[in-house]
Amino acid sequence: MQEIRQAFLSGERALYGSRELKIADSIFDNGESPLKESRHISLTGCMFRWKYPLWYCCDIAATDCTWFETARAGVWYTDNITVKNAVIQAPKNFRRCTGLTLEDVTFTNAAETLWNCADVTLKNVSAKGDYFAMNCSDMLIDGLTLDGNYSFDGVKNATVRNSRLLSKDAFWNTENVTVEDSFISGEYLGWNAKNLTLVNCTVESLQGMCYIDNLKMINCKLINTTLAFEYAAVEAEITSKIDSVLNPAAGTITAPAIGELIIERDKIDPSKTVIHCDVIDRTSDKSNW
Repeated sequence: MQEIRQAFLSGERALYGSRELKIADSIFDNGESPLKESRHISLTGCMFRWKYPLWYCCDIAATDCTWFETARAGVWYTDNITVKNAVIQAPKNFRRCTGLTLEDVTFTNAAETLWNCADVTLKNVSAKGDYFAMNCSDMLIDGLTLDGNYSFDGVKNATVRNSRLLSKDAFWNTENVTVEDSFISGEYLGWNAKNLTLVNCTVESLQGMCYIDNLKMINCKLINTTLAFEYAAVEAEITSKIDSVLNPAAGTITAPAIGELIIERDKIDPSKTVIHCDVIDRTSDKSNW
């Protein structure tokens, strides 16, 4: 493999269409698409300071690299890429990539990041920004810290473990998603999802887990969670008090206590839901908006 070390690379398409390169401690400065259409590239300690550095690439390994804010839309249409120990300031990174691994990566501005990607592995990733991971598929996530709303919209076939998500409208329109051993705080969690499973999770949500087809909650806590399960088909094993439940469509809800159970018989059939609960503070046939 040819090696490039401590280079300062600028200008449009500086290393366009490269093959079999090891690039170390180098700076990609002013000039779009420096590595576009490249294959089998190893990057170590490199810095990207301009737009579109890795588009239409394949077989990329990047370690100890930095994407500065001006390296916007950094990695699009690229397959088989691994990024480790990176700081990424630029938004709109990673679009339509297949075979993507991110490990020990910090996104300081993750707005509109990780869209339409497939075969994705995230490990120890921290991200701040809205619309993270839209329309991705086949994801395995362990140790994600996320501060950003509207995350994981439209995701299919994903497992999330050991994560902390501060995200309003998370997991909307998803299919076949499992979240384990995680904390989620945010309004309107999981609406319009299909086959959403939460295991050993703590959730804080206003109107969370509504309009879901096949929601499973196993050994979960619901803290400050109100108006939950509206029009959801649910099998929920909750270990804490639920502040309020509104119009579940079907299934079973088990909890030690419910603050308010709201069943509007003109909107749902109460016989389709079984509720196992020793203490229900009050019941109502009308929600108080």
